[in-house]
Amino acid sequence: MIARMWRGRIRSNDAPEYVAYVNETGIQEQRRTPGNRGSMILQRDLGDETEILVVSLWETLESVRAFAGEPIEQAVYYPRDEAYLLELEPEVAHYEVAVGP
Repeated sequence: MIARMWRGRIRSNDAPEYVAYVNETGIQEQRRTPGNRGSMILQRDLGDETEILVVSLWETLESVRAFAGEPIEQAVYYPRDEAYLLELEPEVAHYEVAVGP
Protein backbone atom coordinates (compact mmCIF):
# COMPACT_ATOMS: atom_id res chain seq x y z
CA MET A 1 0.00 0.00 0.00
CA ILE A 2 1.16 3.55 -0.82
CA ALA A 3 0.53 6.70 1.24
CA ARG A 4 0.45 9.99 -0.68
CA MET A 5 0.95 13.14 1.38
CA TRP A 6 0.37 16.75 0.33
CA ARG A 7 0.91 19.76 2.58
CA GLY A 8 -0.28 23.37 2.29
CA ARG A 9 -0.56 26.51 4.42
CA ILE A 10 -3.49 28.92 4.52
CA ARG A 11 -4.67 31.86 6.62
CA SER A 12 -6.38 30.45 9.72
CA ASN A 13 -9.55 32.45 9.03
CA ASP A 14 -9.93 30.51 5.76
CA ALA A 15 -9.54 27.05 7.32
CA PRO A 16 -13.21 25.95 7.53
CA GLU A 17 -13.96 27.12 3.99
CA TYR A 18 -10.78 25.66 2.52
CA VAL A 19 -11.20 22.29 4.23
CA ALA A 20 -14.72 22.10 2.77
CA TYR A 21 -13.33 23.01 -0.67
CA VAL A 22 -10.59 20.35 -0.52
CA ASN A 23 -13.16 17.78 0.56
CA GLU A 24 -15.45 18.69 -2.37
CA THR A 25 -12.63 18.59 -4.93
CA GLY A 26 -9.53 16.53 -4.20
CA ILE A 27 -10.87 14.16 -1.55
CA GLN A 28 -13.98 13.28 -3.56
CA GLU A 29 -11.91 12.77 -6.74
CA GLN A 30 -9.46 10.56 -4.86
CA ARG A 31 -12.26 8.46 -3.40
CA ARG A 32 -13.80 7.95 -6.86
CA THR A 33 -10.47 6.70 -8.26
CA PRO A 34 -10.14 2.90 -8.36
CA GLY A 35 -7.44 1.74 -5.96
CA ASN A 36 -8.02 4.47 -3.37
CA ARG A 37 -8.13 2.91 0.11
CA GLY A 38 -9.10 6.11 1.95
CA SER A 39 -8.36 9.83 2.10
CA MET A 40 -8.30 12.29 4.98
CA ILE A 41 -7.63 15.94 5.72
CA LEU A 42 -5.60 16.86 8.79
CA GLN A 43 -5.18 20.43 10.02
CA ARG A 44 -2.86 22.09 12.51
CA ASP A 45 -3.38 25.58 13.91
CA LEU A 46 -0.19 27.64 13.80
CA GLY A 47 -1.68 30.93 15.02
CA ASP A 48 -2.33 33.18 12.02
CA GLU A 49 -1.75 30.24 9.67
CA THR A 50 -3.15 26.72 9.47
CA GLU A 51 -1.29 23.79 7.97
CA ILE A 52 -3.38 21.36 5.93
CA LEU A 53 -2.20 17.81 5.30
CA VAL A 54 -4.02 15.53 2.88
CA VAL A 55 -3.16 11.86 3.31
CA SER A 56 -4.49 9.30 0.88
CA LEU A 57 -3.90 5.56 0.80
CA TRP A 58 -3.58 3.65 -2.47
CA GLU A 59 -3.32 -0.01 -3.47
CA THR A 60 -0.45 0.57 -5.94
CA LEU A 61 1.56 3.29 -7.66
CA GLU A 62 -0.59 2.63 -10.74
CA SER A 63 -3.69 3.62 -8.79
CA VAL A 64 -1.89 6.82 -7.70
CA ARG A 65 -1.15 7.51 -11.39
CA ALA A 66 -4.83 7.11 -12.23
CA PHE A 67 -5.53 10.03 -9.86
CA ALA A 68 -2.42 12.21 -10.23
CA GLY A 69 -1.16 11.53 -13.75
CA GLU A 70 2.52 11.90 -14.58
CA PRO A 71 4.74 12.70 -12.90
CA ILE A 72 3.03 11.26 -9.83
CA GLU A 73 5.20 13.44 -7.55
CA GLN A 74 3.55 16.58 -8.95
CA ALA A 75 0.86 18.08 -6.71
CA VAL A 76 -2.72 18.15 -8.03
CA TYR A 77 -4.36 21.57 -7.71
CA TYR A 78 -7.89 22.80 -8.37
CA PRO A 79 -9.10 26.19 -9.68
CA ARG A 80 -9.64 27.95 -6.33
CA ASP A 81 -6.54 26.61 -4.53
CA GLU A 82 -4.49 29.69 -5.45
CA ALA A 83 -7.01 31.96 -3.72
CA TYR A 84 -6.42 30.17 -0.40
CA LEU A 85 -2.89 28.81 -0.34
CA LEU A 86 0.02 30.96 0.81
CA GLU A 87 2.25 29.07 -1.63
CA LEU A 88 1.79 26.19 -4.06
CA GLU A 89 4.00 23.27 -3.10
CA PRO A 90 5.07 21.69 -6.40
CA GLU A 91 5.49 18.13 -5.12
CA VAL A 92 3.93 15.56 -2.83
CA ALA A 93 5.59 12.68 -0.98
CA HIS A 94 4.86 8.98 -1.38
CA TYR A 95 5.61 6.34 1.24
CA GLU A 96 5.28 2.59 1.30
CA VAL A 97 3.02 1.69 4.21
CA ALA A 98 5.07 -0.60 6.43
CA VAL A 99 2.31 -1.19 9.01
CA GLY A 100 -1.23 -0.25 8.03
CA PRO A 101 -4.66 0.03 9.52
